[in-house]
Amino acid sequence: MRFDWIASCLALTLLAGPAFAADQEQKQKVAEDKAEVLEHKAAENSSPAPATKAQAITQSEVQAVDPAGAAPLDDAITCLARSIYWEAKGKDSADMEAVANVVMNRLGHEGFPDTVCGVVKQGSETRSCQFSWWCDGKSDSVQEEVPYALAKEIARKALNKQLPDRTQGALYFHDRTVKPDWAREYIKTVDIGLFRFYKPHGGDAK
Repeated sequence: MRFDWIASCLALTLLAGPAFAADQEQKQKVAEDKAEVLEHKAAENSSPAPATKAQAITQSEVQAVDPAGAAPLDDAITCLARSIYWEAKGKDSADMEAVANVVMNRLGHEGFPDTVCGVVKQGSETRSCQFSWWCDGKSDSVQEEVPYALAKEIARKALNKQLPDRTQGALYFHDRTVKPDWAREYIKTVDIGLFRFYKPHGGDAK
């Protein structure tokens, strides 16, 4: 009797596996499609309203994207989440949210690309990357599951326009332990955790 019960459970697990995988793939596709619409909306409008319930990426949808942290960086969620992860993993969630703010502030702003992946990868063709992790020659695959799950959740809120801008319109930032020469060209907006943030003279990000 016990053997029959175990066999039945195993059979159900095997049957449920493909169904679960298909469900995750569907959620991933929905999340990526929503993110594409939301990034376009953000690029066209500097202050778009938060996503409606139908437009918003849900928590389960965003976690279905790039589950192993090794997918190509070719969609808005993956590009934003990896940038948050590599720039601020191991730091406070406020630092991670601030990195997301900078990416979203750059989106569509004059001088920056109008896609999230374009913003994250900008400068790679000349080895002068705006985000150093993208050009450091190291693997970009995720190493810690929990911080990456948090990075994806922050990316979700940022794309949904549900994340307050902690940086006060900043387009640039650096670790507070260094003093780059370029920082003198901009206005400091705020210090958050281990980062210092800046915006150009002339006002907030458009």
